[in-house]
Amino acid sequence: MKIQKQLTDKAILEEMGRRIARQRLNLDLTQAEVATRSGLGKRTVERIEAGESAQMESLIRIMRALNLLGQLDSLLPEDTGLRPLELLKLRKKERQRASASGKSGLEEKKAEPGWSWGDEK
Repeated sequence: MKIQKQLTDKAILEEMGRRIARQRLNLDLTQAEVATRSGLGKRTVERIEAGESAQMESLIRIMRALNLLGQLDSLLPEDTGLRPLELLKLRKKERQRASASGKSGLEEKKAEPGWSWGDEK
């Protein structure tokens, strides 16, 4: 199930619990092993997987035990201090293409001597 804003808090907790249980099973871990790795009681792991309310610290500990802490950056991105429109303007200023062989065509033309008959001094 996709977590959407229309879902109730309870439904979101249940879906998060299902996802945590799925990750645990993918890693071939028992609830007792996750409890040991996270320093929590087995009952706490059971409650979280069942979609019951829990302390945030418990969730973080379980995420650490399941190697999911890296997912928190996508959940709550770091504040860059820039507004979205400012970020778009910065992206537009990035180069889109590389210049030919280190020099632009104009610089090469300026560097070449002009054509001559060869009888000039």
